[in-house]
Amino acid sequence: MENLIIEQIRPELTWRLRREVLYPNEPLYAMEMEEDNYGLHFGAFYQDDLVGVISLFQQGTDYQFRKFAVSPSMQNQGVGTAILQHISDFAKSQGGTRLWCNARSTATNFYYKHGFQENGETFTRKGINYLILEKDL
Repeated sequence: MENLIIEQIRPELTWRLRREVLYPNEPLYAMEMEEDNYGLHFGAFYQDDLVGVISLFQQGTDYQFRKFAVSPSMQNQGVGTAILQHISDFAKSQGGTRLWCNARSTATNFYYKHGFQENGETFTRKGINYLILEKDL
């Protein structure tokens, strides 16, 4: 997407979009994770508005992304693809060899389109079904 800027942001800047997209019935304070202190957080800005967020966590050469959210008004316009490419490039530049996530079952087609594959593990949390998806970098 043209005119989209992706940059590293403070974790608290991810919370409003996390709640709006992923957990609309939760209070804002519930969006803070202890792990936020150990990760990197990226925001996608379009016309100075924060329209996408993602949090990235490193374990050796593995990078897990979590809390990937794109504003509903900006979905299906390439924002998610741009964010995913940005963190893939970042992880690879840092020596990463694998990128993975706990994907909501409703979002798996997006990840399949970008080369992710199931590793066979599934689970349910708070009534939401997840699959673990991964790809080599």
